[in-house]
Amino acid sequence: MSLHSGHASLATITVDVNDRQRILSVSDRWLGGIVRKALAAEGIARAEIGIMLLDDRRMAAVHQRWLGIPGPTDVITFDLSAAAGPGRGDALAGDIVLSTETARRMARTFGWTPRQELAYYLVHGLLHLTGCDDHTPADRRTMRARERAVMTACGLPRPPRTRAVGVGS
Repeated sequence: MSLHSGHASLATITVDVNDRQRILSVSDRWLGGIVRKALAAEGIARAEIGIMLLDDRRMAAVHQRWLGIPGPTDVITFDLSAAAGPGRGDALAGDIVLSTETARRMARTFGWTPRQELAYYLVHGLLHLTGCDDHTPADRRTMRARERAVMTACGLPRPPRTRAVGVGS
């Protein structure tokens, strides 16, 4: 499932945003800035990242189709690095699908803005692409620590709570 239309140069980070929702207004530039700062914090200089913004109905369809799980989730990450093709070297490549509707709903629960919640989902997805996992308690602790550090590096507030279960992946 590639959301990209272009090719990454060997020394750049490209971000392609596909906005298919009307829940939350966010700019491609803002999202791209988060991606670039987050990847810089992780020491990554070459990447091609696709971001798709969806409402819960469309997210539920993606969730069912690709993971076989009914209902919406907050973020789904597709690691395309192995499929990036010749000439890409070790560039990171992946698609991150985000639910703005879930971000709006969860932001109310946790007491911060929907944009901050969406940024959190984006950082979480990027960390999955860099190899972080959150399937075991130890992995979750490591992932949460990285999320806090990367959010800070991006100039964003730290998540306002501990996520015992974690965001989707």
